Amino acid sequence: MAELIDGKRISSEIKDELKQKVAELKAQGVTGALAVIQVGNDPASSVYVRNKKRACEYIGIESLSYELPEETTEDELIALIEKLNADDKVNGILVQLPVPAHINEDKIIGAISPAKDVDGFHPMNVGALTIGREGFVSCTPAGIIQLLKRSGIEIAGKNCVVVGRSNIVGKPMALLMLRENATVTITHSKTKDLREVCKTADILIVAIGKKEFIDASYVKEGATVIDVGIHRDENNKLSGDVKFDEVEPHCHAITPVPGGVGPMTIAMLMSNCVEAMERSR
Repeated sequence: MAELIDGKRISSEIKDELKQKVAELKAQGVTGALAVIQVGNDPASSVYVRNKKRACEYIGIESLSYELPEETTEDELIALIEKLNADDKVNGILVQLPVPAHINEDKIIGAISPAKDVDGFHPMNVGALTIGREGFVSCTPAGIIQLLKRSGIEIAGKNCVVVGRSNIVGKPMALLMLRENATVTITHSKTKDLREVCKTADILIVAIGKKEFIDASYVKEGATVIDVGIHRDENNKLSGDVKFDEVEPHCHAITPVPGGVGPMTIAMLMSNCVEAMERSR
């Protein structure tokens, strides 16, 4: 039986630690506020925004909500971001993605001040990660590092294979694993012999966006498997990029879906918000 890596428990621990830190900062007169902007009313985005507000409330920072209509123009959205950039009370700015098709996502990410980019998507923060400088790190990859460390899984010297090369998960994940002294391979849709490459992994991180794509034939006996995928079927049942029931008996440790990586993303967003508060001192 593989060890189940419990993202719910670990994210709760992190949020409790952050709650304590926020109380200490408040005692020193340092307050925090996260501005969350949602354009349109995509149901999945609305759920994520609601969860972010709840997390802010729990750790003790203010959340400012901007729910904009679908037809909001790119210029109007950038004007709001610029206003929030200039507001000293706001430590973090988050635009819930995806934005409607008529708005350029890259332009919006670039408009957020790197000092308030708590999602860790701004090119300056991504560049800082690349060269080992201080900056905000994309929340899902940062959360995976915490899952591994707090589960006692050694990273240094291990072979890590990342399946997927997105800007939000795959690329920053590989950089963070390098920072932790793993030997890292990034794979993608053009990788030859993907199955054989995956089987070299001591730590296999799957962020491919294909439901239950990874079966037992991709996994080395005794590997740790981190499943970033999230898919919902017609009965609202959640599953990941990994065939959990088939893969789990072969693992040393594995994340379930739900309850693995998912809760960590919001916990690390809160961690970035608290870091922004600390920096504002």
